[in-house]
Amino acid sequence: MKRKTITLFFIFMLLPIGAGGVLSWKTRADLRPLPCSLNFENSNIRKVQILDRNGIPLTVTYQNRWNIHDYVPLHDIPPLLQKAFVASEDRRFYEHHGVDWQARFVALFQNIRSFRAVRGASTITEQVVRLWRPRPRNLWSRWLEGFEALRLEKMFSKEQILECYLNQVPYAAKRRGVVQAAYYYFDRDLDTLNPKEIMALAVMVRAPGRLNPHENAKRLEKPILRLAGSMLQEQSINKAVYGGLREISLNTGKAPFTQNAEHFVQYLYETTPPSRLSKLRRLRTTLSASLQNKIQRILDQRLCDLKAKGVRNGAVLVVDHKRNEVLAWVNGGASSGEIDETWIDAVTTPRQPGSTLKPFLYSLALEKGWTAATPIDDLPLDASVGHGLHTYHNYSRIHYGALPLRQALGNSLNIPAVRTIQYVEVTHFLDCLKRLGIESLHQHPDYYGEGLALGNGEITLLELTRAYTVLAKGGRYNALNTFDNSDFQTTAGRQVFSPETASLIGNILSDPDARKLEFGRGSLLRFPVQTAVKTGTSSDYRDAWAVGYNDRFTAGVWLGNLDRRPSLGVTGASGPALVLRSVFAELNRNRRTHPLYLSPRLKKRDICLETDTSHNHRCVTVSEWFVPGTEPGARPVPQPAPGRPYLQSPTHGLQLAMDPRIPDDHEAFQFQMAHMPQGARIDWYVDDKLSAKTLTTSYLWPLSKGIHSAMAKVWTVGSDSPIETASVNFVVK
Repeated sequence: MKRKTITLFFIFMLLPIGAGGVLSWKTRADLRPLPCSLNFENSNIRKVQILDRNGIPLTVTYQNRWNIHDYVPLHDIPPLLQKAFVASEDRRFYEHHGVDWQARFVALFQNIRSFRAVRGASTITEQVVRLWRPRPRNLWSRWLEGFEALRLEKMFSKEQILECYLNQVPYAAKRRGVVQAAYYYFDRDLDTLNPKEIMALAVMVRAPGRLNPHENAKRLEKPILRLAGSMLQEQSINKAVYGGLREISLNTGKAPFTQNAEHFVQYLYETTPPSRLSKLRRLRTTLSASLQNKIQRILDQRLCDLKAKGVRNGAVLVVDHKRNEVLAWVNGGASSGEIDETWIDAVTTPRQPGSTLKPFLYSLALEKGWTAATPIDDLPLDASVGHGLHTYHNYSRIHYGALPLRQALGNSLNIPAVRTIQYVEVTHFLDCLKRLGIESLHQHPDYYGEGLALGNGEITLLELTRAYTVLAKGGRYNALNTFDNSDFQTTAGRQVFSPETASLIGNILSDPDARKLEFGRGSLLRFPVQTAVKTGTSSDYRDAWAVGYNDRFTAGVWLGNLDRRPSLGVTGASGPALVLRSVFAELNRNRRTHPLYLSPRLKKRDICLETDTSHNHRCVTVSEWFVPGTEPGARPVPQPAPGRPYLQSPTHGLQLAMDPRIPDDHEAFQFQMAHMPQGARIDWYVDDKLSAKTLTTSYLWPLSKGIHSAMAKVWTVGSDSPIETASVNFVVK
């Protein structure tokens, strides 16, 4: 009997030892490596935070597992807040080595007595372990957390562990850490919180959903006073602080996010390789948040003013072309009600640019030998379109005759632009636009035709503004930088135009006298500081543009409707020009401005500018800039090749319809000859019969129903035989 008792005693003693050995062996198998650092900056980053050039957040995200954006060192956290958390969560934090066994036994006794879990005993160290490695809430998890807490305290100091905890402790609405909680609950910085708000942060972590001051601030009163009472007993606070808590109220408020740059941020996410973004927790961009907000107000106000004219949407892009940096990327406007258009980025949405491409067309002509004084005919011009004719006209419907290139560009005349693209050729102009970084024009040159001179393709505001930086930078193209980081700087560049050509175009676009025929000298386009400005309007007033640059900045403005509805007559000069003027006024504020760059190689010469006043030709002497080698007397200025005379109208396959409201004998169609030699005579033939003889390039043919053919014989001076044009067939219905 005695031997049996001794045997049972040893078995009873060995069972706990064996169980402990098994638990220790299994625990060792389940334990995993602990973090080598407690700031978690590079752990599981889902989205990098985007900052402006001064460090102001452009994005706020709570999708990351860790708080990596609002992490503050322990010495920047108010001492009262540190004491409140220790008193609330782990009173013996500075005494134990990771596990508070005394608290565990007390909690176990209370839970057994109540037959339910009424108290936990996790230390701050164990909570950090739980944050690092979440596990199911059971006894085995608590056992493992205890072992890992002991190991964690051997690797890191108490201060490091507390710092990690205060920066990662979870609150409601996916907020982590006391900084995010202070902003979310009180719209305040940590160092501006009053004692009661500090106590509230320490209390709320026990039940963030239930103890939410936005829903019921009074529910926090008793827990705060209980915590303050225990801290008073431990002499962590004095009676004055304790007494003041009853007098202070919780002033809750959610921090508004005021930076409206979501389209810019989305562009960065779409165009930046994910491998680059995943390596960073914060990324500083070139955008200026303060400038962005100012321009946003300017654009919104202008859209409000133009609402009655059917303009709902707009965009502004501002670039520092000295540093190739994007400073502002602004979208504005409202939806039509049928679809939500506010999510569309108007900066990157292709639209017809109207006349804003003309400076690049004339730049190409200057590169091919034309000068700012080269005369270009502004006379009626028709072009074949399918079975009909398209008549080109200027915005004012006025024809000015032969004008120098300076005035043709300055007044944005359409017919001289078409004659210029005939000289430089559509293919070469399209290639030039692509060298300027305009990739949206991806169709064959025949798709656009001569209408490309007037902006019949579609490009983005980003492409257009970037192209204008080429003129502002002396003809050199550089990709734009959006990141203020050496790893993301773009250095690619190419020379598209010569510095002389680029500076001459800028001189024309900033010359009030060059645009006075169509715009007047004192229009909105005459800025206080020398600024090259160009406007554009697409067909049916669907798009209105204004682009400009000075010595430092380039800016582009688009106004219209993203659903492509036309406006009620809003042009580039009447709509976005005022926005552009206000933007440059803001850009030039508090800085020393300079004139536009003018190449020192340009030569100034006096020339005779012929004017036609009541058919009396008069010579007016004006000064003009010339690229070396193109000044008067240097060499002949190249002109479009005269080519062989041909019938410009009618065209082959043309279909005409007689108007029943007009007597038949009063209806006529104008035949037009192209490349007419000077002093030549034309014999006009219809249906192989001589119809008329003229000394002019046109002839009014009386309309007659039926299928007809037309051709002409051109008799040049001193020639014994005429030049015969090809015969064309056309129909009159």
